[in-house]
Amino acid sequence: MTERSYGQFCPVAMASEILASRWTLVLLGEMLSGSTRFNEILRGVPRMSPALLSKRLKDLQRNGVVRRADTGHGKEYRLTDAGHDLAPVIRALGEWSMRWVDHQCTLGNLDAQLLMWNMRRKINPDPLPPRRIVVEFIYPELTKDKRHYWLIVSPSTGAELCSIDPGFDVDLYVTADLKAMTSAWMGMSKMVDEIAAGRITLTGDPDLVRTLGGWMKLSSFAPS
Repeated sequence: MTERSYGQFCPVAMASEILASRWTLVLLGEMLSGSTRFNEILRGVPRMSPALLSKRLKDLQRNGVVRRADTGHGKEYRLTDAGHDLAPVIRALGEWSMRWVDHQCTLGNLDAQLLMWNMRRKINPDPLPPRRIVVEFIYPELTKDKRHYWLIVSPSTGAELCSIDPGFDVDLYVTADLKAMTSAWMGMSKMVDEIAAGRITLTGDPDLVRTLGGWMKLSSFAPS
């Protein structure tokens, strides 16, 4: 029996020995969203130290939830069948939180980098013109080094996120209160209401403004 073992045959206890350690479910959620490389996963759990991420990945490999693969272009961490079977568990936890956890408590944990990283993967390029589109997000209340983010969307590469000015012409500027943008993207408030209240402002290509709801999809946990 290990020090962290519950010492019970209960299936919930046995699963908890593998999954209930700090950050494990969060990093599994990031992997279920498509991240496979170490630095990609780390960007999705920015408050987790690289050393702890490495340890958790090794723990999950040892327990058959994750495997490490050499793709010829570097190492990747991929979920096994056991890992993919956790998708409905992660989904259920998120839905439970959206239903029962006080939204004001949730919005007390603001993180622009994490918000933008998650927004990036929900960009739908279909309504956008078939060319490179650059959207700059500005959060005025943050310090200068954390205030600006650029989403670059192109037919060949999809959506990419930059925190350093890529030097391209900007098609749309989105200036927002971080709490308002987080709330709207999570579906805790309505984007149109935040825009009407002036907490989010859009400046630039009128077609991008008009089709905002088509190309900037909300969180998977937002109410449909």
